[in-house]
Amino acid sequence: MPIPSLRITALAAAALLAGCATVDIDQAVGQTNETAAGFTQGRLELSRTAQQQERRERLAQQLLAEPLGQAEAVQLALANSPALQALVAQGWSDLATAAQGGRIANPVFSFERVRSGSELEIGRLLSFGLLDLLTLPQRASLARNQSAQAQLQLTRDVVDQVSQMRQAWVRAVAAQQQLDYAGQVNRSAQASAELARRMQAAGNFSKLQRARQQAFHADATAQLATAQHAATAAREELVRRLGLSDAQAAQLRLPDRLPELPAQPRTPAEVSAAAVDQRLDVRMARLQLDAAGRSQGLDLLTALVDTEVGIRRDTQFDNADGSRRTARGWEADIRLPLFDWGGARRAAMDAQSLAAAHRHDDTVRAASSQLREGYSAYRTAWDRARHYRDEIVPLRKTISEENVLRYNGMLIGVFELLADHREQVGAVVAAIDAQQAFWLADAALSASLIGQPLAAAPATPLRSAATGEAAAH
Repeated sequence: MPIPSLRITALAAAALLAGCATVDIDQAVGQTNETAAGFTQGRLELSRTAQQQERRERLAQQLLAEPLGQAEAVQLALANSPALQALVAQGWSDLATAAQGGRIANPVFSFERVRSGSELEIGRLLSFGLLDLLTLPQRASLARNQSAQAQLQLTRDVVDQVSQMRQAWVRAVAAQQQLDYAGQVNRSAQASAELARRMQAAGNFSKLQRARQQAFHADATAQLATAQHAATAAREELVRRLGLSDAQAAQLRLPDRLPELPAQPRTPAEVSAAAVDQRLDVRMARLQLDAAGRSQGLDLLTALVDTEVGIRRDTQFDNADGSRRTARGWEADIRLPLFDWGGARRAAMDAQSLAAAHRHDDTVRAASSQLREGYSAYRTAWDRARHYRDEIVPLRKTISEENVLRYNGMLIGVFELLADHREQVGAVVAAIDAQQAFWLADAALSASLIGQPLAAAPATPLRSAATGEAAAH
């Protein structure tokens, strides 16, 4: 085969290989929808046109027209949140950057014009990195690995955002539920305090009895103020997670209560059936380990050896005799490894590969432990919430009803009735806390199953029914 034809064929092959590294964000988003279907409901997309933006705004308005359930909140966040859109756009950028590593560098064209007396010399040089061309298959493989990492990172980020939004929704609804109950308690305490004032004026209540009623009202007022701020803070956290504008935030309505507990909790077999090696964090660690091994030799070679090959064409013009001469040839530039034999670089790469191997082992070993811990938190929260719902709250209600009868029969005094009321309030508040803790644990377990464990979520501390009793004494 003639040499020019060989050069053209090599350049065409290089261009073809480089052109294979394309980025399709729609395909990447589709893969995230498939991998994290339980989180995105297949509705994640990147809006790039005015039509898509208008469609998202219409959907947001439709969702905000009704009280926002948890599933609808996820749908609203996917359609409305600029943070999620920015996250997907950043994923697109990461995918493009990773694909860029698999492309061959563009050739360099040099031109020179030199005059000497009556002679004019024009030199042209077209050069390209020979090492880039020779290592293109290895670099393309690394680029595919990095693209896979970027794809997994995009999915992990989306799962993290959706999980945190779910927990924000749970906290907002629970805080509103606590506020409503605190309002009921405060109104009841206010009525009792007013009644005590009138009874004291009529001579039927002592000063001490009235003071106790007023103290209960004052405590209920303080609790109401605390609940109002907690509800506002939780609601605003949800507003930020959903990416709502001021007008949209004004339209936001939440359900009055958290969802009821599921009839049966998830079973340990269901959780243990989750494939640990398919978790996102394990897959990411494995890809990083593969990349460290593949890039080790390539990085060292490119650091020590740099070769450029060029095709030269020089033309000389002699104005004295009107002659013209053309010289053709090629040239090669090679960096000689005389002062640096790469010992330090080899040590650094060995260390990076070893660190990647240990990170992979650590991730695999931690995965099962995280699942066990997440399931323990989930099951404990379910048992506790059911215990409050089925045992403590009904018992407190029965005790309160009996105490009212005893008070009406003048068998107990107002102090005992007041203490019992506080205990009942404490039991109801603790039951709402327990229900909230369960749904937070449920969201955390779902995230752990796919391989994106959540950080410890700040939640309202669980209060026991004894809180009211302690306060009463």
